[in-house]
Amino acid sequence: MEKSWKAAIKRVLMESDAPLHYTEISEQILSRGYYETDGATPAATVNAQLSSSVKHDGDKSPFIRVGKGIFSLRGETASTTLPGNKTKNQLPAVALEDVSSDSIIQSFGMYWQRDLVVWRNDLKMYGKQQALSKPVDFGKQKGIYILYDHHTVVYVGRAIDRPLGKRLYEHTVDRLGSRWNRFSWFGLLDVTQEGKLREIPFNSTLAALVATLEALLIEALEPPQNRKRGDDFSAIEYIQDIDPELKEREIQNTLRSIEQKMRGGA
Repeated sequence: MEKSWKAAIKRVLMESDAPLHYTEISEQILSRGYYETDGATPAATVNAQLSSSVKHDGDKSPFIRVGKGIFSLRGETASTTLPGNKTKNQLPAVALEDVSSDSIIQSFGMYWQRDLVVWRNDLKMYGKQQALSKPVDFGKQKGIYILYDHHTVVYVGRAIDRPLGKRLYEHTVDRLGSRWNRFSWFGLLDVTQEGKLREIPFNSTLAALVATLEALLIEALEPPQNRKRGDDFSAIEYIQDIDPELKEREIQNTLRSIEQKMRGGA
């Protein structure tokens, strides 16, 4: 195990045949046990480590940014050919201002399952950046959401005056109650390293707003001719985590089932 995020990042990039996106770097760090963290935002931490090194250390940084969110080790040679017939050491560094983003969407979740949430008026909705990271409660998130009947969109709404969790709960008891089983959401609130939601200053250009709208449509509708996300969509996706109360219920049901079988075999 490495002693720092920076050392773990260098190790992953040294072992890779190609530049990697910071989310892939963080996932490999955790899955390979190169570094341990109790933080809720490992991908954001890795991105911050890389971006800070590139910005403040300049040519002395061991890392170079070769694309939007994609990094490689400086001066490293590799035989692997990348898109454009360029190897790792031939890829040019990209200036920070060329890849910065002012997207208003900070985080999102796609196709979360309704039956993995305990529905109540003040509910909790848990998600993780990665399987081994700390879960975050998005019940108080603000933004927009989509309800699906499997893959069919049945409703689009916004959660501003009332948080996301409350708005979704209302749809379990209103006219839509029996018409949806999955949902996606796009949040305006940022996630701290401790896993708390926070508001950040909103200062976006018209171009950024248009890019965000385009990205939302691409993410939500998944049109077959769009081969990439919308420009400037740098939000972090969170995978759904089952509510701990449901996990406890499942454990108790399993124990009762085992107990009944043991009694039946006695």
